Order: sequence, then C-alpha cells, then structure tokens
Amino acid sequence: MNRPAPIFRESSAEPRTESLPFSHLSLEIGHLYMEDIVQGPERLRRHFATVRPWVDAVRSGLGTSVTGPRPRVSTCFLIDDYFSRLAAPDELLPSLVEEATRAGLTIDYLARESACAVAPGADRRQIRPAESVMHRLVESPPPGSSGFRPPVSRTGWLSNGSRTPARRTSAALDPAGAVWQPPRETDARGHSVFMDVELWSETEGQRTWSCAFLAAVWQLVRLGLLRDDGRAVLTPVPWEGPDFPEEWDALPPVLRLNPAAAPFTAYLTCSVLPGRFLPVEHAVRVILDQIQVEEGPLGQVAQRSAAECVEVPPGIADRVSYVFPPGL
Repeated sequence: MNRPAPIFRESSAEPRTESLPFSHLSLEIGHLYMEDIVQGPERLRRHFATVRPWVDAVRSGLGTSVTGPRPRVSTCFLIDDYFSRLAAPDELLPSLVEEATRAGLTIDYLARESACAVAPGADRRQIRPAESVMHRLVESPPPGSSGFRPPVSRTGWLSNGSRTPARRTSAALDPAGAVWQPPRETDARGHSVFMDVELWSETEGQRTWSCAFLAAVWQLVRLGLLRDDGRAVLTPVPWEGPDFPEEWDALPPVLRLNPAAAPFTAYLTCSVLPGRFLPVEHAVRVILDQIQVEEGPLGQVAQRSAAECVEVPPGIADRVSYVFPPGL
C-alpha cells in the first residue's frame, strides 16, 4: 500500500501568531473629525454629555451576557488625523481628556486614524495595515455574475451584490430587447439594500484610503485580528506625559492613557457615534463580510473565548455593534 510522502516545512516558514490579551468589549466613545474637535471645549462637552448615558447602558447590558467575574471593558477614542490636521495634539488633546473626565468618562486608549494607513512597526520599519487588509479582500460573487466587472484590486470598489449591468458602447452588442435591471443584494431578505463602497481614490499615483475602509481596519485592530508576519500591530504605548507632543506623527498610533485599563483588543466592539456615521458603518460591515482573516488570530480568539465561556459570533461583522444617540 502506498503511503503519502511526509511533508517537511521550515519552522520559520510559518510565523508564530503573537498572543494578545482580550477584554470582553472594546467601547468606542468618540470618533470625531478634526473640524469637530477644533470647535473647542464646549463642542466636546456636549459630545461627552450625550455619550455618557449610552456608555452606561452598554456596560449594563454586557453584564447580563457575560458570566463569571466583572466584564472587562476598555474605552477608546479615535482621532481623525488622516484627512486633516487643523491643530497640533498639544493644543487639542488636553481639552479632550479634560471634557471626558468632566462627564464622568475615562478614555483608556487614544488612537490616530492615520495609523490605520501607515504606522511604525517592529525593527523601526513602517507597516501598512490598510494595504495588508486590501490584499485579504475576497469578493463574494453574486449568483449569475459574469465576471464582466474588474476585480476590487483594480477598481477600488466593493459591493454587497449585483450591480446594474452597464450598457455596451454599441447597440449591436446588446441583446435584443435588453431592458434595465436593478442592482440586487446577495443576501437580501425580501428586498435589497444594495451598496457599492469606494475603498480608495488615486490622484497622480497617490492613494487615499476612504473613511469606510480605514474604519474597517480600525475594527479589525480592536478585535485583535490583524498581524504583520505574525506580530501584533498598533499595540498600545503607555502615556508618559504630562505633555502631548507638538506633532501628530510623534504621537504613538495607540496611546494608553489609563494605566489600569483593561486590554485594548476585545472579543466584541461597540461604537457610540453620531448619526452621520451610519452610512459609513454600513459600508464597514460590507467590507468586513468580504475579508479573509488569518487563521492564527481567529483561532486565538476562539480558544480564549471558549475558555471563558464567552460566545463570539463566527462572522467578523457580527462582532461589531453600534449606538447612534439622537442629538450627538
């Protein structure tokens, strides 16, 4: 009887997945544009006053679904320093922290959105989380698709179903009696909610990632599902204070402001956001549904959560939740 030949691999060919600590929940208590923050303390005061009761409600709700010790919850705040930099961190961040404290909230971790595009990695080299995630996109082909549309890697557009077929430039190429067909969501329940998401744009060879795509990267980071050759990315750096730097690039990608904070990465995430982010976060779910996450991080989360008897949904998008308070 023929036996299969043994397969030998170099241990270095399979990089070890760096282990991460996990909270039960990563709770985002703010994601504001730079234009919002530069309006001053009063704008931030209104934001945190509106957010506070919803943060309390999320914490209370989590307690009913997690057995055992008190649930581990870490808070985070994302600063948009990617699309604009209207003021320096030493001008903006002190009032941000102060107003959160005034409202009875603690910002455990402060993160820069630009780090989701480019950030310092190990060995003083740069890592590009967004580009890494882009290479892991696996489009879900809708039933009956012909492949006429170029892949997302060329177009920079990702959808959740079948787009409206484009008419040919010549009427002779169109089938006789061709009629308009509507777009259709792949997993529609009764009626479709079709979405076509722009992931990036390019000007003179310079790529600018979309807000939706960077937000999807941000969710993967918080869920502990991104690695760079097995190494963790955007790991928090303790704040040594008391002063913030004068340049955004001098600020670590993720800054741990609270020394007693629960772990930054978590089994689940929840974001308390203004209603204007609703279409962006819909796009985030479309993106997360079509990303092939590495097996190492997925296995680590599954093993840890099972040991704690914490139920984690298999779908990545289902691990993400939101609150859109009125008036925020």
